[in-house]
Amino acid sequence: MGDRRRRRRLAATLTVAGLLFGTAACGSGSDSAGGGDPNTLEVWTRSNPDPAATYQRVFAAFTKQTGIKIDYQPVVNFDQQLQARASTRDLPDVMINDTALMGSYQSQGLLKPIDPADIADGDQIDAKTWASTVGIDGTHYGIPYSRQAMTLMIRKDWREKLGLPQPKTWADMITLARAFADDDPDGDGKKDTYGMVVPGSAQNGYAAWWGASYLWQGGARIIEPAKGGGYEPVVDSDAAVRAVTWMKDNLFCSSDNGVIQPGAITAVTGTATNFQDGNAGMYLTGPYNIATFDQTPGKDRFEVIQAPAGPAGNDVLADGENIYFGARTGQTKQERALAAFLVSPEGQRLAMTGKNQPVVRIPVNSTLDAATVRDDPRWGVVQKAYEDASVQFPNAPDFAPVKQDTADALNAIFTYCGSDVRSSLKELNETLAGDLKDQDLLK
Repeated sequence: MGDRRRRRRLAATLTVAGLLFGTAACGSGSDSAGGGDPNTLEVWTRSNPDPAATYQRVFAAFTKQTGIKIDYQPVVNFDQQLQARASTRDLPDVMINDTALMGSYQSQGLLKPIDPADIADGDQIDAKTWASTVGIDGTHYGIPYSRQAMTLMIRKDWREKLGLPQPKTWADMITLARAFADDDPDGDGKKDTYGMVVPGSAQNGYAAWWGASYLWQGGARIIEPAKGGGYEPVVDSDAAVRAVTWMKDNLFCSSDNGVIQPGAITAVTGTATNFQDGNAGMYLTGPYNIATFDQTPGKDRFEVIQAPAGPAGNDVLADGENIYFGARTGQTKQERALAAFLVSPEGQRLAMTGKNQPVVRIPVNSTLDAATVRDDPRWGVVQKAYEDASVQFPNAPDFAPVKQDTADALNAIFTYCGSDVRSSLKELNETLAGDLKDQDLLK
């Protein structure tokens, strides 16, 4: 496994080198968006059709207000398409994508630096949120657009039927999961329900994305800033060993069948549909699913609560999206105008409301409250989780290989129930040291 990971790191290094070469001329002034129209911006988002419809409505309002046209491209396979465009030295003008990708994009030379003072209404974004767009060199490379934090979604009707309280601790959550699996909460007389939905695949780093909240709640981290600069891997700590052992023993390797859904070890979010399918009772997930679950199983059948606490508290993974400017010249004024609209109260409200899936979850504009804008107190739960009990992945390094190697290791631990957690995490720590060394960030 170590050799395979080293080969992947080498391939990633070569890819970055190729992209740096390929994008070096992206600032040469060639503009293809809108066929060279200086008043048209090519904008990409990583979106399926439903959220793309929300973006289209937002961009239409921007064009009506400013006269600047948007050539909008919702891209599902965002990173592959972006690399293809980088190889042709022709990047989109503006991209909206995950905060955790900033370090990767910046290290590849794909982004323009940003001065927050150049963005109108940028002062309505708090300093903590702006800080999450700072790269290794101390420069901003993104503009905050949306933030979110994991919450626990529960079949309220099942829980109340079984007479059980909302879970406050890990132990409470496992008790509720076992009851959902064993006590026929849907009343059909069959043992066909499961306690929790878990996207535990290593694919695209899912096991690390899902498992991070439990690491945080156990008092563990994956990598941390080191004194004097750089980073160090810390995933072999005693706290991490305890948290991963708890996940393995109570979820994946439990003697109580049904605590998690069948096939969790290979499930990604697109295939982990048991909650909306009506046969699983809990899901630790992002708030983008609220709109989906309002349709099925139905708004009156589930509740949204802050995650139950582990030994170190109830911190969950926070993430979100940033606005990025492609590393090219030509339309800086128009790009800044779009960013200013997107973070303004009007732009944020438009992106949070409507019949389609919202693309702003927790607003970055500090004048807005998510629950008030949506007239939905469940979003207040999400906002409180983000503000008071959340931790993001480090965004300044290229976190992609760190996340993927962590997911590979966690997935292997959860797959082989006889695995030794401590030795597996020690091996992972050594692998992560290699990831950081490849980026000249190991201290």
